[in-house]
Amino acid sequence: MRPTQTLLGSSLALALATPNLVFAQAQAPASPAGDGGQRPALLAPVTVLGVDDRSYVAPEASQSKFTAPLVDTPKSVQVIPQAVIRDSAATSLEDVLRNTPGITFGAGEGGQPLADRPFIRGSSSGGNIYVDGIRDPGGQTREIFNLERVEIVRGADSAFGGRGSGGGSINLVSKRAKLGNFAHGSLGFGNDSYLRATVDGNWQFNDNSAFRLNALGAKGNIPGRNHVDYQRLGIAPSLALGLGTPTRVTFSFYHLNTDDMPDYGVPTARKAPELSNGTGILDVGRDTFYGLHDRDFRKTSADIGTIEIEHDLTDRLTLRNATRYGETINDYVVTNPGDGTVEMNPADGQYWLQRGLKSRWQKSTILTNVTELSGEANTGSLKHRFNFGIELARETIRNASYNVSTITGRSCPAVFGAGELDCTPYLSPNPNDPWSGTIERAPLSLDADSTTQAVYLFDTIDLSDAFQVNAGLRYDRYRISGMQSGRGGSVEGSSRWNTFNYQLGLVYKPAPNGSIYISYATASTPPTVSGGDQEGISQNMDDLKPEKSSTIELGTKWNVLNERLGLTAALFQTERRDAQIEIEPDVFEQAGKTRVRGLELGIAGQLTPKWNVFGGYTYMDSELVRGAYDGVNEGDPLANTPKHSLSLWTTYQVMPELTVGGGAYYVGKRYGGNQGGAGGGANEVYMPAYWRFDAMAAYQVNKNLALQLNALNIADKKYFSRTNGVHHADFGPGRQIILSANLRY
Repeated sequence: MRPTQTLLGSSLALALATPNLVFAQAQAPASPAGDGGQRPALLAPVTVLGVDDRSYVAPEASQSKFTAPLVDTPKSVQVIPQAVIRDSAATSLEDVLRNTPGITFGAGEGGQPLADRPFIRGSSSGGNIYVDGIRDPGGQTREIFNLERVEIVRGADSAFGGRGSGGGSINLVSKRAKLGNFAHGSLGFGNDSYLRATVDGNWQFNDNSAFRLNALGAKGNIPGRNHVDYQRLGIAPSLALGLGTPTRVTFSFYHLNTDDMPDYGVPTARKAPELSNGTGILDVGRDTFYGLHDRDFRKTSADIGTIEIEHDLTDRLTLRNATRYGETINDYVVTNPGDGTVEMNPADGQYWLQRGLKSRWQKSTILTNVTELSGEANTGSLKHRFNFGIELARETIRNASYNVSTITGRSCPAVFGAGELDCTPYLSPNPNDPWSGTIERAPLSLDADSTTQAVYLFDTIDLSDAFQVNAGLRYDRYRISGMQSGRGGSVEGSSRWNTFNYQLGLVYKPAPNGSIYISYATASTPPTVSGGDQEGISQNMDDLKPEKSSTIELGTKWNVLNERLGLTAALFQTERRDAQIEIEPDVFEQAGKTRVRGLELGIAGQLTPKWNVFGGYTYMDSELVRGAYDGVNEGDPLANTPKHSLSLWTTYQVMPELTVGGGAYYVGKRYGGNQGGAGGGANEVYMPAYWRFDAMAAYQVNKNLALQLNALNIADKKYFSRTNGVHHADFGPGRQIILSANLRY
């Protein structure tokens, strides 16, 4: 269903109409003698808690696995709070992560579906995304309407979440019911048909219980690529019981539907190198679109339900159990111009493209149960803050492609052969070309089930006022079974691996508000996880062992200016080894190795009571230490790993009613991939470095209404945001101006 302006306006009106609903029962206490037994009835007290969502600094992470405040955690952890998300007008995970340097996104292709594919420290981390600390494996493009904040852990971290690529992980923290009553609504309009409405209402209906509802309706086009449109509808209710008591229960549900025109960007120039602009990417304008309106589609859905129970056994010991079931569907047919046939037509002197095609129907499910015991304890003179947990999970993934037959379409020139259809000029494609045909889903190409049984322990040990040891370990029993078919035929199999991962850090505190640390951590990636993202079944997986990653890090963290401002710095080295590579044609060996060395600087908080700042700088020296085919790519930088990247977002309160701000983002040159292979394919495709600038202004009309104006990519910079290195590259969005009305009660 496509959202309409009426629906969006009605959703906003709902938020404004309901803030004064109070679900409280009146009670008449006993009357004192002498009043005739009559006195006014009194409502049971309801505490309205003010929530400061303007802060740019977060002293602690949301997960109980972090057994120390962030300033004392010997690991690179960055929290992007709600205030930064709101002020920068972010609407997707990619938008949010623009505010943290060193994280880039890869493009989907073939075995990697159209979905979020973040790269952290040189490793694809699409399979390392969590929601409230529980793995969220479904292939999807994530919305942020129900996000409180985003937490990024950099470096090998399988001790935290189990199998992972070694670059790091991303935890999405959801909005949840809390004590207090409030209603927030936002309605935004912008160029390229931008229309977005969100509501966030929280109602306390007795002393210890509350209900919260978040909802979204949005539609628009991608700025600069007018043929690429999107529509989204989402709802996320949560119910909390027993708040403020020793036993607390929270029920939450998340639902999102999307209906988009998929986009595989523009092709690389490998089929017509003379048309490249020197980057290996076809030299065409940003609005060049190769898809077909009459054929291409992408629809996704996500449904995730969670029950969480917490019980305080004592004032120093808490037991928690969380159960989640989630189902995601990613369904699309998309034109892949990089796969199409390209021919020069002598009759008109033009290059012509016969459109290529990618398709997928993917359904993923997860059932997870996590039980944790966390608290504090003393052993002699040593103080412990610990978290002990058991995780049980079952995941399924079902993939299929579509058989697409063209009945009518634009005719191809004679150079393609008689009767060929679905062609378009290579440099000026027409997405309105006529097309008719059949689209039928094929049998499953992947049908896999995996189970995880894990136990973990984290402990922060205070050796003295100046020294702490932070340790964590996790043991996983991971099993996968199923069937996969591909170019080499069908494969059935079942394999299991037992992995042990750990982290160990020493923290020195020269002052209560600062720390200096050194740490070491490991990660394991089962050989069934392709590129760190998607699980699969392979011919020889029984003979393979998990890839191993490790990170060593030296850093310092300080909370200064009365702890209003957080400063971080870290030197790191992350290595990945035992990757499966093709050392000769059809001869594979687990001998691949990569290394990333770098520096990360971060800043978050208030320079003055009126001046907020959030951002950082990342330097990464990445290298493919050993690759395929006798060193074709050895020594090359890793794919999607810029040497330099910087982000800085800042706001200043000019007067009580007016706040202005802006963002500056720099991403250095990024190579498309380290393909190697018998045909070569070294780093021949790259995305040039670019600067992007954003701006904002917010005006508080009265205590309930604020207007916010955002200018995104204000200079309308043409840049590439993603590439898969061989087939296509995706443009970043052009300039967009958004005016939002934000109401609060």
